[in-house]
Amino acid sequence: MNCLFCAIVAGDIPADKVAESQNVLAFNDINPQAPVHILIIPKSHHENVGELSVADPNCLTELFTLANQLALEKGLTGYRTVFNTGVDGGQTVFHAHLHLIGGRAMHWPPG
Repeated sequence: MNCLFCAIVAGDIPADKVAESQNVLAFNDINPQAPVHILIIPKSHHENVGELSVADPNCLTELFTLANQLALEKGLTGYRTVFNTGVDGGQTVFHAHLHLIGGRAMHWPPG
C-alpha cells in the first residue's frame, strides 16, 4: 500500500505533530486553510470516515475528542471539523482524516 498518512504514522515521512495517542495522530496541515488547520488521523488505515465508522467507532470518537482538546489548547472560540469523503467530496488522501480548522471566522457555505 502506498498511503501518505500511513507513511507519516510509520515515521517514514516527517510531519509537524501536535498530539499523539496509541490510536490517533494529529499534525499541522502543510497547506493550511486557516490559522489553525490540524489533521487528526487514525493510525490504522481506513480509506474514509464511513469505513472507519463501521470498523472502529471508538477510534472515530477518539478523533473528535482530540479535536475538542486541541481546540481548547489553541484557545479557539469556534472551529470547524470536516471529513471529506470520496473524490466528489474533495478527499485527496484516501486515509480517513478529520480536519480541525479555526482561528478565524468560519463562514457558511464553506469554500
